[in-house]
Amino acid sequence: MSHAETLQSSVIPAATSTRRPRRVLRRVGAVAAGLVAIFAVTTVTDLVMHATGVYPPPGAPPMSSALLLLAFGYRLVFDVAGCWLTARLAPDRPMRHAMVLGGIGLVLSIAGAAAMWDAGAHWYPIALAASALPSAWLGGRLQRRG
Repeated sequence: MSHAETLQSSVIPAATSTRRPRRVLRRVGAVAAGLVAIFAVTTVTDLVMHATGVYPPPGAPPMSSALLLLAFGYRLVFDVAGCWLTARLAPDRPMRHAMVLGGIGLVLSIAGAAAMWDAGAHWYPIALAASALPSAWLGGRLQRRG
C-alpha cells in the first residue's frame, strides 16, 4: 500500500466517525424540534382559548363535544405542521423522521388517554391517538411535495 493510500485509509474513518454523531444529533434534533413546536403551539393556543373564555377555566366541568372538536381540529393541524417541520429538518429519510414523531405522538396520546380517561368524553383521546400516525404521514408527504 502506498503512503497516500495509507494516509487516506486513516483519514476516512476519522471523518466518518465525526460525521456520524452529527448526523445522529441532527436526526434527534429534527424530531425534537417537531415535538417541541407541537407542544408549544398547542399549549399557547389552549391558554389563549381559556383566557378569552372560549374554553371554560381549568377545573371546571368537562368541555362540550363541540369544544373538544375545535381542540381536535387545531391539534390535527399543529400535528401535521410539526411532522412537516421534522421532515424538513431531517438530514435524510424525511418520511421516516415524520413517522417517528407520529409514533411518539401515538405513545403520548395513549398515555394521556389512560391518565385522563375519566375526565371527559372518551372519543377525544381516542381520536388524538388514532390521528397521530396519519398526521405524521401527511406532514411527511407535504414536505416531500414542497
